[in-house]
Amino acid sequence: MILDFDSSREFIYHWCGKFTSPGNDWIHMTRSRDDYELMVVTEGILYIADHKNEYEVHPGEYLLMGPTPFQHGTRSSNCSFYWLHFGYNKESQNHEILTDDSGHTPGHICIPMTGALSSMERILILMKQLQDSDRRYHDATLNRYLCSAILSETAAQGRHSTADKHRKEQLYSDIVDYISWHIQDNLRISEIATHFGYNEKYLTTFFKQYAGIPLKQHLLQAKMDSAKYALSETNQPISQIAYSLGFSDAHNFSNAFRKVTGLSPSLYRESYNKHNVFQV
Repeated sequence: MILDFDSSREFIYHWCGKFTSPGNDWIHMTRSRDDYELMVVTEGILYIADHKNEYEVHPGEYLLMGPTPFQHGTRSSNCSFYWLHFGYNKESQNHEILTDDSGHTPGHICIPMTGALSSMERILILMKQLQDSDRRYHDATLNRYLCSAILSETAAQGRHSTADKHRKEQLYSDIVDYISWHIQDNLRISEIATHFGYNEKYLTTFFKQYAGIPLKQHLLQAKMDSAKYALSETNQPISQIAYSLGFSDAHNFSNAFRKVTGLSPSLYRESYNKHNVFQV
């Protein structure tokens, strides 16, 4: 969800600061709020909710929460975060809500409600500057401009984060599809990396971080899924299945299959056939 603010209307600075929880058993207070709050987590995990959703905000991430009758913590944690409270538009607090950034128009500040910051330090410097300015000058106009700068910077980084997320999703999907299309080849990780124009180390690190399993393990699992189908749904000899999946011989295929499933290919086929008999 993206909050869309018309920058021709005023942001009204209320206050900002940094919070550090006193211990592991701290939990965010329960309250109603009629203003907006931007929270940027620097340490630990902030567990917080409004009247609609629950959120987990990790270090380097932010949450922009609109007015809510029920802001509350959902779990205890030991965390630190910077916060900024502000109002918007004296006539009405209402912002527009966008489902994506395609409707962004000039003069509007569109901020994804949650996101990862590509440069958290830039946001924190602006927040510290706003704190210092408020203490020194108590100038509402200056505070308002600095508040707008923080929100504009968050919007810019939020859009960058969303675009980067989409690129990563696309790359992951492309890798999975490529493996499916070439499941019968003796694929190597280096060949997959070359096809997509990436360094082998980068691609394997990316895949592990995104999918949670190594690329090599996913490749093997994809081959074994195809093998299970062939063993259970066809009468192909095991040696033929092995060659069709890029294995040099049936022995190597059987070892790999047993490592993944705990059964030899022949026992798996036999077990599946018995299962079908009992099901009829």
